Amino acid sequence: MNPELCERRIIHEDRLQIARDYLGRYAKLESMSDLFKAMADPGRLKILLALDGQEMCVCDLAALLEVSESAASHQIRILRTMNLVKNRRDGQVLYYRLVDDHVMQLARVARDHVTELAQGR
Repeated sequence: MNPELCERRIIHEDRLQIARDYLGRYAKLESMSDLFKAMADPGRLKILLALDGQEMCVCDLAALLEVSESAASHQIRILRTMNLVKNRRDGQVLYYRLVDDHVMQLARVARDHVTELAQGR
């Protein structure tokens, strides 16, 4: 295809309109992108997966990630800002858990997709 062709005109107006209409249903596109950015970091993804069905304190999460408590706290702060995890205080200890199951649904879909790709589907 001639690269100058696209600079001059729209080729498929009908397809462009369908795409615009479809994207219009995603009013929170920036927030969706931010969610994927938060989950894109391997350390944060490990935290989210570790919190599937259980609560954990920052010390245990730091041990899991093999990082300092400060580094783990920084990752948790990002996840809290994105409203992916919440905490519960028990004395001096904060326990973290997932806000809801949507995060795990996304993780399972990603796992299944990667598994299928590895199997050559």
